Amino acid sequence: MEKSIKKYFPIFVLPTLAAFTIGFIVPFIMGIYLSFCEFTTVQDAKFVGIRNYLNIFSDSTFVHSLGFTALFTVVSVVTINFFGFTIAMLLTKGIKGTNIFRTVFFMPNLIGGIVLGYIWQLLLNGILLQFDRTLTYSGAYGFWGLIILMNWQQIGYMMIIYIAGIQNIPGELIEAAKIDGAKPSQILRHVTIPMVMPSITICTFLTLTNSFKLFDQNLALTAGEPSNKSEMLALNIFNTFYTRNGWEGVGQAKAVVFFLLVALIAITQNWLTRSKEVQQ
Repeated sequence: MEKSIKKYFPIFVLPTLAAFTIGFIVPFIMGIYLSFCEFTTVQDAKFVGIRNYLNIFSDSTFVHSLGFTALFTVVSVVTINFFGFTIAMLLTKGIKGTNIFRTVFFMPNLIGGIVLGYIWQLLLNGILLQFDRTLTYSGAYGFWGLIILMNWQQIGYMMIIYIAGIQNIPGELIEAAKIDGAKPSQILRHVTIPMVMPSITICTFLTLTNSFKLFDQNLALTAGEPSNKSEMLALNIFNTFYTRNGWEGVGQAKAVVFFLLVALIAITQNWLTRSKEVQQ
């Protein structure tokens, strides 16, 4: 059996490897090259060195979008994981109708980003109009609109992961802590949280990367208005590439910087949380 697997392994791997190379590796390498070029199409690319990268930080919209995205990511990661973990704790207490609650909380994650953005645009603008405001009245309104949208979409998904982690805690540990006289808050801090650190690692990673890469919802909810005050990094790159003539190379350079930022943040977060995991 093992000989047959080794013999035919290349045949089964080749289609997937070819698709991955054509669909990801080649465009990725070309994208890095084009970030050092001035171009309108791939055929007329002209090498200009690091000029595109120098132009990135002279662009005030990019700097603002970076700060806006960083703040949004921090608030989203904290709120989504807090509420996701809290709901998971409640739904592992044997409450009647738990399965129904899990399904209802998870359902928003199944809705596409664009659709979700337009749904919440209608809802939030309908409320704000009562006070003669809209989501595009200021960047702050757009910011909190995006926070509400992101929480509503992601909390249920993180809740499922946290429930799996909580249910994986050996009952003997909880029982031993109770026998030793530990209070519920002490059990939570010294037993539950350390034991669900693998789930915390996964949920933090997902919320962090999803928040930093947010695009569809931002485009549908505010489109960066007013005056790019609610424009996140992914939308800024899109607008630079497709709406500013002669800035295609700068847009591509922004995309490379964006990739490096997300990769660096994700790797750092993963290392920090994994170092605190308890070996079971």
